[in-house]
Amino acid sequence: MDVRSRGSVNRIKKCAFDLLSIGDMSDDENSWDLMGKDLRLKSMFLYCDFSQVISNAPEEQKKTLSDLANRLFHYMEELDHAVKIRSIPLTQNRYNEAAHVLQEVMAIML
Repeated sequence: MDVRSRGSVNRIKKCAFDLLSIGDMSDDENSWDLMGKDLRLKSMFLYCDFSQVISNAPEEQKKTLSDLANRLFHYMEELDHAVKIRSIPLTQNRYNEAAHVLQEVMAIML
């Protein structure tokens, strides 16, 4: 693995760790805005870094990594939507779904 890909793997793990560390939601305007901005920013980093890792991965790993990335971004979009509509129950549900995939990401990015 080249230096660039290692940097991408480290950023993926950092973003996944940060997202897994999100605490309880409070129902105030600043919390919703901050969470939404943080999700979108981390999604952008994850997208760029996953693209880098997949591009440089051996051919036999590309499909697995692509499938994992696609599932992650699906759940991240669902979570972002829940945050935009400011529903605590839906946000918690979508967060739990995304957290399962984030744990898979952490496990595969060793």
